[in-house]
Amino acid sequence: MSEPECRFCGTLLRQTFVDLGMSPLSNSYLRPERLSQMEPFYPLHARVCGQCFLVQLEQFAGPENIFADYAYFSSYSDSWLRHARTYAEEMVERWQLGPNNLVVEIASNDGYLLQYFRAKGIRVLGVEPARNVAQAAEEKGIPTLARFFGTRTAQGLLGRGDQADLIVANNVLAHVPDLRDFVAGLKMLLKPEGILTLEFPHLLRLIEACQFDTIYHEHFSYFSFCTAEKILAKHGLTVFDAQEFPTHGGSLRLFVCHAGTNSRQIHDRVPQLRERETRAGLSVIETYSRFGERVRETKSALLNLLIGLKRAGKSVAGYGAPAKANTLLNYCGIGRDFLDYTVDISPHKQGLFLPGTHIPIFHPDEIRRRRPDYVLILPWNLREEIIGQIADVRQWGGRFVIPIPAAEVIE
Repeated sequence: MSEPECRFCGTLLRQTFVDLGMSPLSNSYLRPERLSQMEPFYPLHARVCGQCFLVQLEQFAGPENIFADYAYFSSYSDSWLRHARTYAEEMVERWQLGPNNLVVEIASNDGYLLQYFRAKGIRVLGVEPARNVAQAAEEKGIPTLARFFGTRTAQGLLGRGDQADLIVANNVLAHVPDLRDFVAGLKMLLKPEGILTLEFPHLLRLIEACQFDTIYHEHFSYFSFCTAEKILAKHGLTVFDAQEFPTHGGSLRLFVCHAGTNSRQIHDRVPQLRERETRAGLSVIETYSRFGERVRETKSALLNLLIGLKRAGKSVAGYGAPAKANTLLNYCGIGRDFLDYTVDISPHKQGLFLPGTHIPIFHPDEIRRRRPDYVLILPWNLREEIIGQIADVRQWGGRFVIPIPAAEVIE
C-alpha cells in the first residue's frame, strides 16, 4: 500500500500522529430501521506532514456523502449563538460595514451567524453544501447557495457581480479535502481591500488537552497557526491579526487580507503566536509522535472509571450527541454496556442512534425521567452550559463525568 501525500505540500506522510482504529462517519446517525444493516467503517489514522506539519486524515468518504443529509444545526447551542452575535457586532463596528457591503459566509449552516448581519441591514449570502441545512437558512430569510465552495463557485459569484467585503469561514477549513482549491476560491471572492476571517480549532490546544475526539472523518485537516499561515501565504493572502477563543476546546480566529495591502498593519499577536507554537514544539516532529501514548492513557482512565461505576451498580447516561462523541465512544469501545442512552437538545437527532455504538438519542427530559446516577457530558467543550441546563441532576444525588482531557467526576 503506497504512502499518502500531504494535501497541501505533497510530501509523503510517514509519521503517525494518532491511530484511532476503525470508525464510522461521525455524523452518520442511524434511523431505527437501519440498525440491522451493515455500517461502513473507515480507518481513523491521523498523520502529520514532516515538511509543513499539517495534521491530516486520508479521504475515504467524499464530502458529497458526508454532507448529503447533515445532522448538525448551529442554532441549537446558546453559547455558539452568543459567539456569533458578538462577532457580527464587532465586525460591523471594526470595519464600518453598512448596506452597501456584502458579507459572505462559507459553510453558513442554518443562518445562525448571517442573521445578525442581516438584522443590521447588511447584504448577506450563505454558501452551504448540506441541502437540508441550507433550506433551514432560506426559511429564516438568509439567501443561501446549496453547493460546495471552491474556485468554481467563486467564479460563478464573480460572474453575477458578487465580491465580498467580508468573508466568514467558521469551522470549515478542516472539512475541506482540496485545500488549495478552497483557499484559491477565497482569494478570488475577496475584494481588493476586503477582509477574510477564518476560525478553526487550534492544533496546539488539541495536543495540550488531549482532544483526540475532535479527530473524525469529516475533519480532513488540523491546523496550527504557522501551518495555516503558510497555506494562506502560498495563495497570496496575509494574516494580519489573530485572536484566541475557548470555543470548541480552544480556537483561533485569523484576520486575513490580500498580500501587499498596505492599509493593514500586522498586529503583535501574529509574531507572538508563531513564537508560542515554536516554544511548544510544533515545528519538531517528536512533539507529534508522542501524542498517541497520551491518547491511550486517556482511554484507559475513562474505561476504568466507567467499569468501576457499572460494577457498583450505577446507571450512566450521556448528554449530547456531537460528532466528537462518536470518535470517543467507538475508539474506547463504549457501547450500551456502559452508556444506557444519551440525550440531545436538537430535534434533528432525537429518535436516532449513534453510529457504531447504536446508543439511542432521546430528548433531554429523559434524564429527569430516569434519574441516572452519572451523566457523561460528551460535548465537554460546553460543560458549563450543559451543567447549568441540567443542574437539577444534583437534586437526586447525580454527578457529572467529563471525559477530556482526563476522566473527571464533578459533584
